[in-house]
Amino acid sequence: MIAILDYGVGNLFSLRSSLQQLGLQAVVTADADVIRAADRLILPGVGAFGDAMAKLTATGLVPVLKEQAKQKPLLGICLGMQLLFEKSYEYGEHAGLGFIKGEVCPLGPDLADKSLKVPQMGWNALHIVKDDPLFRYIREGEYVYYVHSYYGKNCAESTLAVSDYSIPVTGAVRAGTQPVRSKKQGARLSNGRSARSPKPCRKYSGNSAAAVSVQKFIQNQRPHVKFLLVLCFISLPLFR
Repeated sequence: MIAILDYGVGNLFSLRSSLQQLGLQAVVTADADVIRAADRLILPGVGAFGDAMAKLTATGLVPVLKEQAKQKPLLGICLGMQLLFEKSYEYGEHAGLGFIKGEVCPLGPDLADKSLKVPQMGWNALHIVKDDPLFRYIREGEYVYYVHSYYGKNCAESTLAVSDYSIPVTGAVRAGTQPVRSKKQGARLSNGRSARSPKPCRKYSGNSAAAVSVQKFIQNQRPHVKFLLVLCFISLPLFR
């Protein structure tokens, strides 16, 4: 069973419906016991980092999430992926969950081409910088959809894929842990996650808008953590 964390942020029921269409059992919950009993966890999210982190903290689930992330796959989606970083500078400075080394920073000031619009909205090619089983069914240069004003930064050693927006924008990250892109790509990503040897993998994270590899990530094939799924491409497998 997949537990989708309910902390008042995100389109939870659409996500559950998507998983059900894949034939996966998923429940939306804020119950610590249900989270502990689940085989896989998904942390969704939309909105501002500070507000989302405050709401997540208010549920009392942060210690449970950190405890369970050591034992089972955790997938961060969109803002949920950004929460996996150490901190964010969105409207101030806010501490994150710290699963991924690096910060979530404003995109605009870093752009080499100041004529580009922020938020970045639209399709962009995904360039794989480190080979990973996650991309087993994804080809170099496939297009993903971005809708974001902040991106993962100072995480080069963990970056698996980027897209060019006058600078390399983090697309997927392995940290030693949206119109969603096309559903076909999402399904292929999920297959890539699942078709691995039963050996725990590391954490992943992303900052582009790709539909994630949820399918086999959820079946017991490999306790790796998450990958991204939507607008912000946020995924991260949380243990080695």
